[in-house]
Amino acid sequence: MSVTKPNGTPWWSWLWPAVALVILAFHLAHWTSIVLTAAEAFALIATVFAAVHHAEVVALRVGEPLGTLVLALAVTIIEVALIVSIMVGGGPETTTLARDTIFAVVMIVCNGIIGICFLAGGLRHHEQEFQLWGANATLTVLIALTTLTLVLPNVTRATPGPTFSRSQLAFEATVSFVLYLSFLFVQAIRHRYYFLPRGGEQEADAPPPPPNKVVLISAGLLLASLVIVVGMAKALTPTVERMIEAAGAPRNMVGIVIAGLVLLPEGVASYRAATANRLQTSINLALGSALASIGLTIPAVAGISLALSKPLTLGLNAEEEVLLALTLVITILSLGTGRTTVLQGTVHLIIFAVFLFLSVVP
Repeated sequence: MSVTKPNGTPWWSWLWPAVALVILAFHLAHWTSIVLTAAEAFALIATVFAAVHHAEVVALRVGEPLGTLVLALAVTIIEVALIVSIMVGGGPETTTLARDTIFAVVMIVCNGIIGICFLAGGLRHHEQEFQLWGANATLTVLIALTTLTLVLPNVTRATPGPTFSRSQLAFEATVSFVLYLSFLFVQAIRHRYYFLPRGGEQEADAPPPPPNKVVLISAGLLLASLVIVVGMAKALTPTVERMIEAAGAPRNMVGIVIAGLVLLPEGVASYRAATANRLQTSINLALGSALASIGLTIPAVAGISLALSKPLTLGLNAEEEVLLALTLVITILSLGTGRTTVLQGTVHLIIFAVFLFLSVVP
């Protein structure tokens, strides 16, 4: 995929969204077939990669750590749009979708993406370093967000079950948003150097920033790609739900599929950064996505829930709480030294495998 247009934009980064738009038009015209469904799935994944490519172009121009923020926000917009669209059009079974998706995001990021990045980076570079201050700041917010969002509903008494009352939900949405904004202030303004490579130097293998013309084109294509991805995902959701039901898998697999879809290109970008010995960028990408997923998804979903009076279940069950606690403890230990090896990557991947297995065989 080295062929580019004269303006420097790779051909696939604009072709796949165009193809997806055509396929989406066939779907809206009520054309249905197995071939069209397969084409929709391929076009959706290809367009997600195109969207993240354009986000990376913009990110390279604005630099670190704002660059990783652009990527995180792009992924989160896709996630929020998918959850909200399914909630609005779905029945009572969608009450746990936000919880399942957010929990899956945390497990995929903290165990799957971080695990493969640590393992791949350790195999190639033996030992890698990153800014301990930035990792600690990110984990502090992540632990607070996950606990307040996914655990606290299980012990509140205003409503029965793992839910918040309307006032509690509104307060939780506000708290989540404030926590995320506070993190952005620290990351982008007050303590920006926490999230730069050790010593503040530029990472040696980082590509040079693109020209303004290419950045403007990518910004426009990014917006178009995000809109197309949301439309394609909405069109494919009923098919995914039927497949999960036919396989006899638990309902929470829908949330895992959504999380895996939106994090796939982010995971690839993190992996590439780790293998290029740019672990700081890799960690910024991964953990930043998890924070954005909770800090922005919860306010959006809570707003829809309150406005439409749709019930929302956020509390995890006991099994999931154990996995969440184990994940957070292991992540604290793994990121607590500023250095990583293949051992940390192996441990995280084992926990991720346990999460996937118990999701299918609870």
